Order: sequence, then structure tokens, then C-alpha cells
Amino acid sequence: MTHLWVRAEQRPNEERVGITPDGAAQLVAKGMRVTIEESRNRAIPIDGYRDAGCEIAPEGAWPDAPADAIIFGLKELPEDGTPLRHRHVMFGHAFKGQHSGKRLLQRFRAGGGALYDLEYLVDEDGRRVAAFGYWAGYAGAAVSLMAWAAQRQGKTCPPVDTFAGRDALISVLAAQLDATGAPRPTAIVIGALGRVGTGASDLCEALDVTVTRWDMAETAHGGPFPEILAHDLFINCILARPGTPVFVPKSAVAEPRRLTVIGDVACDPDSDYNPVPVYDTATTWAEPAVRVHDAPPLDVMAIDNLPSLLPRESSEDFAAQLLPHLATLDRLDTGVWGRARAIFDTHIKEV
Repeated sequence: MTHLWVRAEQRPNEERVGITPDGAAQLVAKGMRVTIEESRNRAIPIDGYRDAGCEIAPEGAWPDAPADAIIFGLKELPEDGTPLRHRHVMFGHAFKGQHSGKRLLQRFRAGGGALYDLEYLVDEDGRRVAAFGYWAGYAGAAVSLMAWAAQRQGKTCPPVDTFAGRDALISVLAAQLDATGAPRPTAIVIGALGRVGTGASDLCEALDVTVTRWDMAETAHGGPFPEILAHDLFINCILARPGTPVFVPKSAVAEPRRLTVIGDVACDPDSDYNPVPVYDTATTWAEPAVRVHDAPPLDVMAIDNLPSLLPRESSEDFAAQLLPHLATLDRLDTGVWGRARAIFDTHIKEV
């Protein structure tokens, strides 16, 4: 019997989950064993999972799960160096040259486990089957605008927290922008045709922020891109990969520019292919933006779990996309799972 073990997220400010109680009930009805860890932070209460027929385990019990259990989470595991003996489904951030990813792969090698990276669950045409992208873009544009509003008042962006829903977020942000007394800023979104860019553009439009939408056609020449510097905000929605152009080089901070806020939604600061190399570490909910230049100011927003600002909506959306594939976990050697395993097998040989 296939055993799916849904672990509690262990990083701060992470309330999302990759399966809803309704989805869990469908898997149980198919004959799958589903264990859900208790969680102090999860946006969806545990009672719904219990009612769905899931087994309930203590928070953080996954290291002692049966050897055949498939451990399912979203964000990274604690970096304690322990060998990983299970098969894990999560966002590993391990295949694009990230230094922390190399350490993660070393733990899998030491323990004999395997990573089925959610970012690399793709169909036959290479398209991702499930992603939080829309909500990452939506929340990323929102926090970037918060940073811009704070700048207008001589401050840096204050701490952020979860919102009950998009309407609550829009209400709070509109009040912050109105309080500046300034006209709405202009924004340029790169990667505007994808899920992330669509979310970022939708948030901007909801607040009457004029958006310039760029995608591959506009960036194919490889730069430089003076148009970016002519906007108030730049929202990067392009994942770092070999061949990705540098959109804002380090030299740009001292050049004449209108740009004062970069929202790096893709957030790959430790990648060798970071297209926004003016900063080198992700920002946090407590300090959402880092100032990389003072006069004129340039702040970078680079929170790496942005969809969790809207945890209920983003969880339900992602879970609906992923559920049909979770139902095929009994065929791990085929389909999306087989393709993800092949990527892992290729990279584990390099560590």
C-alpha cells in the first residue's frame, strides 16, 4: 500500500500545505494510506484531515516514519546535516547550482533517499503540472509596492504577515499607497506571460499601477535593459537558469535611474545564474526588503515563500493542480514521477 506522509512545515511563516482534506479523502478512498502531521501553523485545521480518514502523527515525526513512506512537504527541511533515507516530495532548490542544494543532495546520498522535486514535476512537453507561481507573483508585487510606499515616507518596508485573503491584502495595500500622497508608481514585469508574471500584473492592475509587460521576445537580445531603470518598480518573474540575461547589473545602482524597488519573485540569490546580482541573500518576513543603495534608494524584495502571505488560497489552488498526480504515487517509475526521479539521479552523481 502506498503511504503518503504529509509533514508539518518547519520554517517560520510557512502556513501552506500541498493537499486539502478533500484531496486526502480521495486518496484514502483509492486505498492509499495517508498520514498528516499535526501543525501549529498550517492554514487548514487538522480536524478536516482526521474526518477524511487520515492517520494523525505528531509534528516533526517524519524522520521516524516507516521506510517505505513518501514524505511530502513544501519548503526546505531543517539544515541539520542528517542523512535522508526516505523518498521526499518537496521544493528542493537543488538542481540549479544553489550551494544549499548541494548540501541537501549530499544528505540524500548519505541516507540513500531520493528527491522528487515539485519544481521538476513536468508533463511530456516539459510543462510544470503544479505551481504556486500565480500567488507568488501576486504577493511579490504586493510586498514590492509596500516597499515603494515605505520609501515615499523615508522608511524601509515594515514586517509583513499573512492575510485572510486577497481582498484583505488589496484593502491594506491601497491604504498604504494612498497615504503616500503620490501618484501610483509604474512597474515593469519580466516573465509577464507566465503564471508568476500574470499574478504580479493582476495585483498591480487591481491597484491602478501601470504595468509594462515583458517576456522572452523583449529580453532575447540579452541586454542591457535601460527600460527597466526607467520604471519605479521592476518585478522579476524569470527563474534563474543558464542563459538567463542579467536584468539589473551591479553597476546599475550608481547609474541615473527612476527604479527604486526590485521585487525578485524568482528569488535565486545564491544561484550562479542570478539575473539580479545587486543582492546576495533572500529577505525575510521580518525584513522584507534590503537596501542595496542609498542615494537614490534601491530596495530589493526577495522573500522566498511569498505565496504563504495568502496561505489558504494558494494552498487550495496548488493542491487542486497536484492531486491527480499524487493519485499516481503507486507508479513512481513512470510519468511525472519518473521524469523527476531521472533529474535527481543525474544530479546526485555530481555531488
